[in-house]
Parts: sequence; structure tokens; C-alpha cells
Amino acid sequence: MTDPRTAALSLLARRAPDATICPSEVARAIAPDWRSAMAAVHAAIDELVQDGLVRLSWKGQPLATRSGPYRIARRDGD
Repeated sequence: MTDPRTAALSLLARRAPDATICPSEVARAIAPDWRSAMAAVHAAIDELVQDGLVRLSWKGQPLATRSGPYRIARRDGD
């Protein structure tokens, strides 16, 4: 799997509805050199947020947009 959107949604689908994932988990799922994949992961997560498919948080607080460290969750526990 090399598409960060698909990887993120797939990782979330395998977790409990209220669980979150780290962007680095997505990068590790799509590339052996995961650090080089982070820009693509961030861009894909921005798209997923815009599309209303995921929500972002940090330390339990919702984030409207990606800024600094963040976690990714399904939108409204879907």
C-alpha cells in the first residue's frame, strides 16, 4: 500500500471506533523510509479532514486544522 489516504483509512478501520492513529503510523505503512513519506501523509490527512472523513486532535483536544503534533481519528466515531 503506497497511498497515504488509503493507508490512513485502513489503519483507522482496524481500530476501535474512538481510537486514534499517529501520522507516523501511516508513513510507516506506506514507505520503508517513513520520514520521507511524512509530507505526503500530511497532505493526505489535510484532504481527509477537508472531505470530512477524519478529525484531528492533540492530547484529547480537537484541532480544526493540522498544526504541530496531532492524532487522527474517524469522524464522529464512524
